Amino acid sequence: MKINDNFEKLPESYLFSTVAARLRAYREEHPEADVIRMDIGDVTLPVPQAAIAAMHRAVDDMAAKSTFHGYGPEQGYDFLRNAIAANDYAARGIAISADEIFISDGAKSDLGNLGDIYSEDSIVAVADPGYPVYVDSNVIDGRGGELEGGRWSRFVYLECNEANGFKPVPPAVHADVIFLCSPANPTGVSFTRDELKAWVEYARANRAVIIYDSAYCAYITSEDVPHSIYEIEGAREVAIEVRSFSKTAGFTGLRCGYTVVPSTLTGTDEEGREVSLRKLWLRRQTTKFNGASYIIQRGAEALYSPEWKKEVRENVDYYLANACLIRDTMARAGFTVFGGDNSPYIWVKSPVGESSWSLFDKCLSEAHISCTPGVGFGAAGEGYIRLTGFNTRESTEEAMRRILEMFGK
Repeated sequence: MKINDNFEKLPESYLFSTVAARLRAYREEHPEADVIRMDIGDVTLPVPQAAIAAMHRAVDDMAAKSTFHGYGPEQGYDFLRNAIAANDYAARGIAISADEIFISDGAKSDLGNLGDIYSEDSIVAVADPGYPVYVDSNVIDGRGGELEGGRWSRFVYLECNEANGFKPVPPAVHADVIFLCSPANPTGVSFTRDELKAWVEYARANRAVIIYDSAYCAYITSEDVPHSIYEIEGAREVAIEVRSFSKTAGFTGLRCGYTVVPSTLTGTDEEGREVSLRKLWLRRQTTKFNGASYIIQRGAEALYSPEWKKEVRENVDYYLANACLIRDTMARAGFTVFGGDNSPYIWVKSPVGESSWSLFDKCLSEAHISCTPGVGFGAAGEGYIRLTGFNTRESTEEAMRRILEMFGK
């Protein structure tokens, strides 16, 4: 058989695999080192008790004939879809119905799988720097072209830099599919209402679709930062929204998220006829996906109980306090810093112009801190590193003590 040659075009290692390999090698060479991980965006607080209790009850359901659940609906159980529609959307005055919500095993899966419903010759726009899955999944699907000077020839790159506050702006050229993330991974910056409105207007003018990664919306504290793209007028006609329970409720190991595809969102076929994207996504999911676990979905449903809303807010505030400490400490040490207010991520520029990997090596060898090199998120990330607020308070405080000591502050 012939393989999909697009895999061979990709760089050999995924960013986070490379970081893990370097970290593993360092620990083997320096077993005495107490390395604090500030790189991978995994959580450290346990899953809220309301979800744990609901999942225990769901396990018991599986033990009795009268309450046993086999294959569930591929688009998710109504109990969870209704809870999401009521709490994440209707509560904010947003009209999203339960049948426009599709439960998945996490945002990462859907961000890659959505490529099944738009054509191979679509022009894709991605932020640089940005989450690698946006780029790699589209390269695998044949939309990347050739890798030239660290960038793919068929993509529209949305340059993010210090001058524009690392917020991508609508390009002067046409794109069919646009990946946006707010609060952004890796830079931690967020779109204001007016900034996001400009993107909706661009998409409407270009008959484009925005794939809006809203995995970190629980971290938003500023009033002028929308929690959902559907807060912007006209977004139902141009946007798909992807969310996750991973960073809000510790579901990184349980795997549950959801994607909203409004019934008003359409594309065109090769003959120019309007086609419902919700219909295509439903067909894709029923063909390639058997649905998220009943047990996990019961746990996710419980997250909308009053007990969860209090506990998850406490967890989010815990991580935000860590992010604030990192932001303030890195600034005190002389770094240029972005993020860390509406986001668990802090985007850091070296004060002496080191490369991303040089700064990674310096932090690891001199302070025993592991970070994520910014260049791994795109060419425009060179010279930056990403730190996260997801470690414990004690480890975060110790890491920042080491940073100040390393830079003599």
